[in-house]
Amino acid sequence: MPCGGAAADLRGSCAGCGNGPDPGDENAADLALPYVTAHYVTAQQQPRPHAAVKPARWAADAVAMMREGARVRLDYSAQSLWRVDRTIEEIRREGAPYDAVREMLRGLGAYTGEVIVRQGGGEWWASGGDHWIRTHDGRLWDPIEEARRCYGGHGSLRLLCRDVMTAAGAAPGAAKTP
Repeated sequence: MPCGGAAADLRGSCAGCGNGPDPGDENAADLALPYVTAHYVTAQQQPRPHAAVKPARWAADAVAMMREGARVRLDYSAQSLWRVDRTIEEIRREGAPYDAVREMLRGLGAYTGEVIVRQGGGEWWASGGDHWIRTHDGRLWDPIEEARRCYGGHGSLRLLCRDVMTAAGAAPGAAKTP
């Protein structure tokens, strides 16, 4: 059922709660369908905050890109981050210029954030165009920046997930209920 029992309008705003794209967002029309999709809930899932809209879309795009381009299936599990780290390492070794992989890194970082949210119970936060994960202990984590660090040879999305889960008191792969 949609949030508040009301359908979202064409701008992507939910008539039930008033949430929607940022005012003046040049991509507001592009956000309408993903926002409506992300805002529908089941009995087991709560509505996602507005800050999750863009990263959830980037993550879904990365999953599709990995499936279609690299023939790698990602399932939003902590274990899948091994494949993500390996993929970034392979691209780095091939010497692809950063500008050519910037969007892919953003998507893989967002995918990692979605793994953390789904497995550890954190939530997306956004400010000034940047997106972070906030865990229940109040810490902010930046999986998109960690993906960039991985490309530079100085990070690991798998280890970031492990660190977040350890700090949050949850074992990687074990869902934590809020």
